[in-house]
Amino acid sequence: MRLGLPFVIAALALPAASHAQEEYARHFDPGVMGPPTTPAIEKAALAQVSTPLAPGPCEATWESVAKNYRPPAWFEDAKFGIFLHWGLYAVPAYHNEWYEKHMYSAQAKWHEEHFGPLEKFGYKDFIPRFTCKNYDPAAWAELFRKSGARYVIPTAQHHDNFALWDSKLTKIDAKDMGPKRDLIGDLAAAVRKEGLKFGVSNHGIENFTFIEPEKSIRARLEAQKADLFDPEWAEFYHVADKSDAAQARFLGDWVERNLELIDKYQPDMLWFDNGANGAKNRELDQLKLRVAAHYYNRAKEWGREVSISTKGLAYAPSGDHLKQIGSIIDFEKIGNRSPAGIRPGPWQVDQPIGSTWGYTTGMKITGADRVISQLVDTVSKGGNLLLNLSPTAEGEIPKEQQATLLGIGKWLETNGEAIYGSRPWKQFGEDKLRFTTKGGALYLFVPGNSGAEVRVKALAGAKASGVSLLGSASKLEFSGSPEALVIKLPEDARRTPVAVLKITGEL
Repeated sequence: MRLGLPFVIAALALPAASHAQEEYARHFDPGVMGPPTTPAIEKAALAQVSTPLAPGPCEATWESVAKNYRPPAWFEDAKFGIFLHWGLYAVPAYHNEWYEKHMYSAQAKWHEEHFGPLEKFGYKDFIPRFTCKNYDPAAWAELFRKSGARYVIPTAQHHDNFALWDSKLTKIDAKDMGPKRDLIGDLAAAVRKEGLKFGVSNHGIENFTFIEPEKSIRARLEAQKADLFDPEWAEFYHVADKSDAAQARFLGDWVERNLELIDKYQPDMLWFDNGANGAKNRELDQLKLRVAAHYYNRAKEWGREVSISTKGLAYAPSGDHLKQIGSIIDFEKIGNRSPAGIRPGPWQVDQPIGSTWGYTTGMKITGADRVISQLVDTVSKGGNLLLNLSPTAEGEIPKEQQATLLGIGKWLETNGEAIYGSRPWKQFGEDKLRFTTKGGALYLFVPGNSGAEVRVKALAGAKASGVSLLGSASKLEFSGSPEALVIKLPEDARRTPVAVLKITGEL
């Protein structure tokens, strides 16, 4: 059976650097989800940060971060990573990972039909049901290695403010509640034992403005001082008190939680979601710089190359998304938001393996063939693919997701030579073909349904000296002309989702 799928076809060519703003507006405008803060609130938040700045050369200024940071070499060679959306939202497993946001408005009826009145069963009441009873971090890590991924980034905290690590800053965490174990620490140890890089993502800055209860629901809960308005849970929900002082406490805590993650787990990458882009202007910059300076000083102490990864302009104070300082830019989902052509500098795109980011009942899962196509397309343009998985509340990675990962890993066992450590060629592709280059060789990616031969117009007039199929010892027949390089494809090349040809010569 020939399972080849066409690559993700992008209609737009590489934008010139002078058109950076046009490209940003056209392809990547994630919006702002962080709190609408002010310089005064930012200053008050910084004053509450008690953890001292780690000693080292990096200071909390853009100039100093730029001077003391360089993108990690491991990242540019890794090409494929695993992301994980795992949290309380996997308990109801309904709609998506924004369940908390919608259960107090549009989905309130569904929630009350399945779990009871909001006064009696709020989002906090999912915590005891987040058991992770079947969680086996060693098995997860082995699966990730078999998938061919080179780094792993779980959500240490999503928009709902529940910490999946053993935190001294809050008792509303996985060690003290729910599973009562350090989910992040256990996974960090297992992943590193398999020889993979380990990072963490923190989406927590969105929490202050995340829940927007519908007016009648707000009135009900407020009148009874229940759930969102229960003083015991005030700093979990951040709904009852929206004062400047409350926001300053929240932002100071956001900084402290990041510093704790850095010091406790020594992550190879620290990933922030849209909320870190800041408010209307650059009001969060001093908070983000404080985190960056601490992180890069710690990394120097550890003797390791690390990086923050953010979206949009979070770490691009000039307003030009091509000029990131101390951060690797991340694009959400392949398509309109990700680069249409070769993009200078390191970057990655986070892509869900299924129809939702967090686990939901009946979610549709993307097969290995399609993900391989997405990986090849992304790498040909100079990026990394960060594939998101959706574990269950019991701590399991469903079989369908595992099958996709193992399929990718099997393909990479044969064709990883053309992926890992590769760089873009002078053009990323031609029609459904894609290119990478490494060590003086050109790698040509051909969908498995391409037929008995492939014509490469980009290699018209090239002086090829040899063409081989990765995974096969035989040499392929080819002929050159002023119009194209024509290569005959063996049957083996038509039995794989994407065949990879290695071409040598004067190209």
